[in-house]
Amino acid sequence: MAVLTHMGRPTAIAAATRLIEGLLEAGITSALPAGDADCLPPKLAEAVVTLAPPDETTSDIELMVVLGGDGSILRATEWVLFADVPLLGVNLGHVGFLAEAESSEIDSIVTRIVQRSYTVEERSTIEVVLRECASGEVAWSSYAVNEVSIEKASRERVLEVLVEVDGRPLSRWACDGVLLSTPTGSTAYAFSAGGPVIWPNVDAMMVVPLSAHALFARPLVLGPSSRVVLQLIDRSQTDGVVWCDGRRSADLRSGLQVEVQQGRHKLLLARLSEAPFTDRLVNKFGLRVEGWRGEAEDRVQHEDRAVSLGSGENPDDDDRPEDGCGRART
Repeated sequence: MAVLTHMGRPTAIAAATRLIEGLLEAGITSALPAGDADCLPPKLAEAVVTLAPPDETTSDIELMVVLGGDGSILRATEWVLFADVPLLGVNLGHVGFLAEAESSEIDSIVTRIVQRSYTVEERSTIEVVLRECASGEVAWSSYAVNEVSIEKASRERVLEVLVEVDGRPLSRWACDGVLLSTPTGSTAYAFSAGGPVIWPNVDAMMVVPLSAHALFARPLVLGPSSRVVLQLIDRSQTDGVVWCDGRRSADLRSGLQVEVQQGRHKLLLARLSEAPFTDRLVNKFGLRVEGWRGEAEDRVQHEDRAVSLGSGENPDDDDRPEDGCGRART
């Protein structure tokens, strides 16, 4: 198993130590990035192996366990995405939308890993290419799990871009930037920018303009086969910067265009429970749901009705509409 965490934090080191010890007792070897083992107790450090760099990850890795927040999980995708290795997130951060479990569950996590009692969920990604407009030559390319953001390089200036969707021009925006997000990223930067929350099983891509000076500047939800192209207008007051998940970046200048479409590789997330995304949304955002009765109350009412029928009572007596004085109408 590959294990990744922030070795500069005592809580992360403690959680990783417990996890690696549990896996070792079960006969499972842990692989850590170069240098990370130095933060473990000496005896434990001798029992782990060095994880190959991201571009050399092999099929020897069955699962990568990440202890941290969403930032650590996004870092881990550099190892697992192109190797088709599932990723299990253990939350040590604040919100941790990509995490599947909490650090207090380390012992049960080890048991589930040993028993392989987890499912794997696919999440769509984004491919981005920076291309020379004149020659068509690729200047830079990358991927994103959450979002690609095109942002202005100068804080005091306005970025002016022309947006094209599926080979046709859509609009010109004078703005702070543009986000292109996956459903996974709809609860990240795009959420803060006013975009809708998209359920992870929806096959789509979202475009969100940032503080655009335009009448038509609403978030757009596109189909999975859509291709978006953005170009700087020659009169743009500033150059731009292309960011992928806030981790990888390239400069955007006049004469370059950004091409974005759904990625060919899926992010594989290991799931330990079958809880619906609605529950995750409620728990992570602390949404108020008191007063919801749902299926439990419906079931109780059904059982009460069955009891009334068995006793010979008329269950409809209490269901008749009342008049203004609270008396049942005949």
